[in-house]
Amino acid sequence: VQLQASGGGLVQAGGSLRLSCLAPGRTFSTYAIGWWRRAPGKEREFVATISWNGADTHYADSVKGRFTISRDNAKNTVYLQMNSLKPEDTAVYYCAADPSGRPWGGEYDYWGQGTQVTVSS
Repeated sequence: VQLQASGGGLVQAGGSLRLSCLAPGRTFSTYAIGWWRRAPGKEREFVATISWNGADTHYADSVKGRFTISRDNAKNTVYLQMNSLKPEDTAVYYCAADPSGRPWGGEYDYWGQGTQVTVSS
């Protein structure tokens, strides 16, 4: 499964960005998709995840109420809408796929290349 993350960029604090994770192929709609991020000098951090049908979502406490994960299986795409961005959200954001279809049901075996998000103060 080839995952392609896009949509990153430079934004001022308080602004918004929408990340996309595209995965061509018919199996995409059966996978749970998650977003992680890694800031410079820090460990990779979980951000959000969504089940294969979009019915089950989970968020890190640090982004609850600000970020929203969603998916459009017809477009083989998962989105991460990020609002009220803070400088501490600056990181490379990665999407990953779990073939079990359920968040935390299995392992996130497939990873995209990452997209840089930079939030200026």
